[in-house]
Amino acid sequence: MSKSKSHGKDKKKSSQLVLRIEKAERDAFVELCELRDTTAAREIRRFMRDWVANHTPQAAVEEVPAPEPAAELAPEALPKAALDLSDAPKKRKSRSAA
Repeated sequence: MSKSKSHGKDKKKSSQLVLRIEKAERDAFVELCELRDTTAAREIRRFMRDWVANHTPQAAVEEVPAPEPAAELAPEALPKAALDLSDAPKKRKSRSAA
C-alpha cells in the first residue's frame, strides 16, 4: 500500500501560488502555525477553500470537508511577533484607472 493511500490522500497537489510578503509577517505566521500544531501551507489552503465557499454561489461549490481546527491558544501563549505587527507595512492605496 502506498503512503498516500494509507492516509486517504488520492489527490496530488499539482499547482503553486507564489506571493511576496514581508519577512516579519511570514515569520509571525509560521511561528503561530507551529504553536497551533499546523503548517502555514495547510492554513493557507484552508483559508482559500473557505473564501471560495463563501464567495461562490452555493450550487457551484463542491462539498469539501474542512480539516479539524487547531486548538485555540490564549494570547499570552502566542509569540511576540504574532501579537505585534506594528512594524508591518501599511496598506497601499489602490490604484484606480482614471
